[in-house]
Amino acid sequence: MKRTAITEQFEAVLVSARRLAQRIEAEAIVLLADLPYDFTAVKRAAGKSLLLVASDKPDVQRCAVEDEIAMVPLINEPETVQMQLSQALLEAIADDLLRPGVKVVALYPGFEVNAIDTISVVNLTEHLVRLTARDLQRLETQVPLETLRMVVDLACEIGREGREGKPVGTTFVVGDHRKVLRLSHPTIHNPFRGYAKKERQFRDARTRESIKEFAQIDCAFVISADGYVESAGRYLDAPAHGLTLSKGLGSRHWAAAAISKATKGIAITVSESTGTVRLFQDGIVMLRIEPLDRAMKWQAFEFEPPPTTD
Repeated sequence: MKRTAITEQFEAVLVSARRLAQRIEAEAIVLLADLPYDFTAVKRAAGKSLLLVASDKPDVQRCAVEDEIAMVPLINEPETVQMQLSQALLEAIADDLLRPGVKVVALYPGFEVNAIDTISVVNLTEHLVRLTARDLQRLETQVPLETLRMVVDLACEIGREGREGKPVGTTFVVGDHRKVLRLSHPTIHNPFRGYAKKERQFRDARTRESIKEFAQIDCAFVISADGYVESAGRYLDAPAHGLTLSKGLGSRHWAAAAISKATKGIAITVSESTGTVRLFQDGIVMLRIEPLDRAMKWQAFEFEPPPTTD
């Protein structure tokens, strides 16, 4: 396959990235590539640093594999370079190519298409926290952001800490709770049945502590869009037809994908084996959050509309 030679400018950027990575002790150099470069030459210019190539272009992916370079395939190209970089970092962590909390040096075309001209230093812990808040805001759902934030925070806490030192996997379905209840059945007596609504508030610390205890039961919690626990210990019955999930995902994830496809709810799973949190909407994984060593911090974003012109 024909390769694109690296230019003098690109080589200079690679040398600068190599020196920067050595100085800050970065874990790797991550290259967002749209062209099938001679990745052997790229690796040589990058020096001893681990080189990761990320791309959604099949020819770029083939060239990287042929040159024996660690490849991070991107399924769908995001709207911006920043979103593409975010996806690449998440995929690299999920594939155990990078560890949460480390620093990486990222190279990408920031100003000119197909020209690697920009270098950034990314702290993965801080980056993933900002990514999560932004991506939740992008979800097209009638579930209020505040409710999603509370449930995701608790899911991440369960994924990170487990319960009494043991790993725990569980599922939450948020929103469209009446239909979710119709498409599920109880496996235990509902522990929240009979309690007044104010005593089932998700924001209440006692309620969250109860959820963490009942999460050891391998079934789902149903949460209303306004943030109340409707039921626990539910078995999700939605049919898993027409779904496509990554290899290695088990029945919990298939059930979550199916219920999110059959209803307007957002399904949130916690993997027992890895602690990874996934958000499903319309049968698709919309967001994956890897367990971090510290609690997630949410940031509020304020936007000012552009001035109008007459």
